[in-house]
Amino acid sequence: MLSRSSIFPGVAGPVVTVVMDGIGRRVAAAGNAVADAHTPTLDRLLARYPHTLLKAHGTAVGMPSDDDMGNSEVGHNALGSGQVYAQGAALVNDAIAGGSLFAGAAWGEIVANVLACGGTLHFLGLFSDGNVHSHIDHLKAMVAAARGAGVARVRVHVLLDGRDVPATSALDYVLPFEQFLAGLRSEAFDARIASGGGRMHVTMDRYEADWDMVARGWATHVHGEGRRFASAADAIAQLRSEQPGIGDQDLPAFVIAADGAPLGPVLDGDSVVFFNFRGDRAIEISRAFTEEDFTAFARGRLPRVCYAGMLQYDGDLQIPRRFLVAPPAIRDTMGEYLSGAGVSQLAISETQKFGHVTYFWNGNRSGRFDERLEQWIEVPSDRVPFEERPWMKAAEITDALIAELKTGRHRAARVNYANGDMVGHTGNYYAAVLAVEAVDLALARLLPVVDALGGVALVTADHGNAEEMLEIDRKSGAPALDAAGHTRAKTSHTLNPVPLVLYDNQSGGRLRLAGDSDEPAPGLANVAATTLELLGFAAPGMWRPSLLRVAG
Repeated sequence: MLSRSSIFPGVAGPVVTVVMDGIGRRVAAAGNAVADAHTPTLDRLLARYPHTLLKAHGTAVGMPSDDDMGNSEVGHNALGSGQVYAQGAALVNDAIAGGSLFAGAAWGEIVANVLACGGTLHFLGLFSDGNVHSHIDHLKAMVAAARGAGVARVRVHVLLDGRDVPATSALDYVLPFEQFLAGLRSEAFDARIASGGGRMHVTMDRYEADWDMVARGWATHVHGEGRRFASAADAIAQLRSEQPGIGDQDLPAFVIAADGAPLGPVLDGDSVVFFNFRGDRAIEISRAFTEEDFTAFARGRLPRVCYAGMLQYDGDLQIPRRFLVAPPAIRDTMGEYLSGAGVSQLAISETQKFGHVTYFWNGNRSGRFDERLEQWIEVPSDRVPFEERPWMKAAEITDALIAELKTGRHRAARVNYANGDMVGHTGNYYAAVLAVEAVDLALARLLPVVDALGGVALVTADHGNAEEMLEIDRKSGAPALDAAGHTRAKTSHTLNPVPLVLYDNQSGGRLRLAGDSDEPAPGLANVAATTLELLGFAAPGMWRPSLLRVAG
């Protein structure tokens, strides 16, 4: 139950939270697509309105250490819940270190199935140490544990990253991993890489944006169909030579074969573990393995397997039903409290980020808290490479948002502009500049409407990306160079803070924000309480405190 704020009665109009996905703050100019973009609206906001910087990575969003980048999932969890929960990697790290993963019922079922059926244990997931969707150390621990449990045969299906790690770093992971497997192999234990492909080409679609991607992965991993190579290293080298400049995330699918046959098709009696801990790009392939009435694509032969996710990727829909590590139970979210107080809410984005302003914002909950009070609008994303249309759906989102705000139905609204993140991940610098400019133009259209309705806006981001599009040498601060003296594109999220701007033309200058120099330094989780106070409510005691300060 919310109580009224004792410091501020609330604004008359709506409070709009704008998430500029992937647009962080960085002073240095090199590789900074945000600085290079023409952003008169953002420039005006930072020059004239109260603003501060928020931590959006590491422990501020529940990651194990401050060396870990943030991501959209944990960022929106923090924004929507006002709290910091141990997230993905931290949960799995603890479960592996403490042994609970291997003592759990799900792991026992996975192992028991292959022992009883004489089957193969397959591991499928993002193959890197980016720590956003997965971590290779988790995979190594499970392969070693499988050997210790008496499993005879393991096959690994590698989704190459190049997005949360350097763009062409695949061999930095494949070659040491092959050595790791070789050290485990014996007459009683055979572990090998069986298939792979770039994460943006096979398997890891999200929000049903491109089921063809999942279908390609299914054919590759499950049926062993596709171009064959003697090893993953050979596949990567050959595919790169055929498409110079291609990043790992876009590499075509490949199958490892020996004696004229694929090494690791998935068969009846096998077990499959999808080892990503983040849910958004794990749901569709999980559905393909587990749904009897699946219709998104033609699966062909459907192997009868024992399937588990690293975590449960959708708790409401129970996808999948079997999972190795229990996800955080995120309670007491802003959506729940506002619904309980009878406050109408609007959530809007395009497909690529729709789940972030709904599912993740509501604490990993698929459904609404109150169907009458919560309106969700999804604008379908373009199904083209993002660098080809860097403006994405910013204009259409803004059209729909303005139209809804003008109805007067919504006291609180949240919107995500995906451009800075999705285009930033491509590594295309000039496209990223255009992406940032598209968001700035959207703000220029939106903010006058907020004014006209007597409202305010909080303009922020969930993590950085577009502000650091080159790999940076952390010692010198200069762009890192490869052996040929060339700069390297950076496609991952960053460790930079993000802005929080209070766009307020209603209070006569009475409102300001606590500064980024305050102790403790503010993070994304402070935004929820700030939003509630702007609506005239006191924040729940378990939340991170509001950053709103009221003069006079």
